[in-house]
Amino acid sequence: METTGSTKTIRIVTMFLIMAAAAAFSADAHAQAQITTKNEKIEDFPEKTTKIVLSGQEFFDAALKEEVMTRWNVSPFEFCTMDDFNRLKSDSDYYFLVPLKGQFRRESEPSIEMLSLLKGGDGADKSLDKMLEIVSIPVRAARYPSGREFIFLSALLDIIQEYVIYALDRGINAYSTLADAAEDISRAGGMRIIFSEGDLSPKVTEEIRELYFRDGVTAADEEIADDFMLNNVPNTLISYTVAPSDPVPGSYCYKMLIDAGTHRLYYYRKQRIGRNSGPGFQPDDIMRITSGRN
Repeated sequence: METTGSTKTIRIVTMFLIMAAAAAFSADAHAQAQITTKNEKIEDFPEKTTKIVLSGQEFFDAALKEEVMTRWNVSPFEFCTMDDFNRLKSDSDYYFLVPLKGQFRRESEPSIEMLSLLKGGDGADKSLDKMLEIVSIPVRAARYPSGREFIFLSALLDIIQEYVIYALDRGINAYSTLADAAEDISRAGGMRIIFSEGDLSPKVTEEIRELYFRDGVTAADEEIADDFMLNNVPNTLISYTVAPSDPVPGSYCYKMLIDAGTHRLYYYRKQRIGRNSGPGFQPDDIMRITSGRN
């Protein structure tokens, strides 16, 4: 009787282990399928037309049109209106580069405007969440933008295109971000890094500057920093921060370092704004960015 009970117990445990292994295999296979499927879904990107959606804001649209006509080279493109986008967004024959305003949970209104590259598809007429998002990049505050977006727009478009190339070459999964495709900041040891003063948190104190702002790392007035970007100065990284005009706890800001010469992205971080942490590069950002220099 004792032996029979032990045998029964062993059988139950064995069955449980087999079922658990099967479930784990199924979950892993599903995850792998997700990765493969997303990559396969954008294989047609270079042949399909990308609709560049104009926002209806005269100055921004004029700048976007000029930069797209000069720089966009990863797919055929056409310009369209928001009305066209709403009419065509369910059509999988098109991709769309569309300016969208995002609102986070604790915010009373949209706070950040993004440029999002989406693929048309079934169900998009019911919700944009049904569209396959290739990449989204923050451009400016939804209200009272600083105007720096016009200086950085060419770089942001190039970063989007670089991400598409990265995704087509290496494959992407549902959790890939711009940070995954960014250059390794630790390899920027021979480059200058210029932070615009307005991009720095007040927590970046004089003591922190004395410790980390050396070996080519410095802060400058916004106009000076932006001139490096406008003049495509080589071997120089410039900071760009996108944050709400009136951030509240629960808002987010986005921090970037962009090569003024090549427009390659070297640093990208999304930061949740709390009661004690406002927008901008924080001391831990500075330590991460300069760790290979000190």
